[in-house]
Amino acid sequence: MAELRTEEEQVQAIKDWWKKNGSSLLIGIGAALAIVFGWQAWQNHQEQQRAEAANQFATLLNAFGNQADETASETVAFVANTLREDHAGSAYAVYGNLILARQQLVEDQDAEAAVASLEWALEKAGDHKALALVVRNRLARAQFSAERYDDALATIDGAGNAESADAFAAIFSELRGDILLAKGDKKGALDAYLAAREQSQQGRSGILELKLSDLGVGEEA
Repeated sequence: MAELRTEEEQVQAIKDWWKKNGSSLLIGIGAALAIVFGWQAWQNHQEQQRAEAANQFATLLNAFGNQADETASETVAFVANTLREDHAGSAYAVYGNLILARQQLVEDQDAEAAVASLEWALEKAGDHKALALVVRNRLARAQFSAERYDDALATIDGAGNAESADAFAAIFSELRGDILLAKGDKKGALDAYLAAREQSQQGRSGILELKLSDLGVGEEA
């Protein structure tokens, strides 16, 4: 009987403990389950968002490459804007607006629209340094086409001297030369072209040498 009483006491102790702590324990378990399932739901949502953005970008690429489709330009613009609105944090939105800007600049001859698209893309490129440099290069060229020379120079200067910018150094220097020449600064343009020649990792460029020749500098210099 002593053993039975001990078991009964143990059972009663468990009941007493449950009365005191059961509700808080259930709340804790419920909170833990909510976190787990909430995280899984969020992960699934993110995956669905990425898949949707990828599908939209594929649609944009197909439209951009289909020159026979008379509605291709409208499709590119619509999908690029959809990516901006619905997937602003996605790299697909940045890539989509790079393509849109090219269409605006080359096909539509609308440099200002291209500048606006590329300014948005540069802002969203964020910490993706290599992608930001690609966008920055295209933005500076669009600003140059729009004759916004000072803005274009400021965009180039914004690349800074980071190691990741080395691959673009010659490209930016040559573009700087083009901009300064358009502003009438031949001395500044010459210095920029010579810097581009020094920085080039691909050897001497025929086009760059022609630009230097026009400013009185031969290949032997």
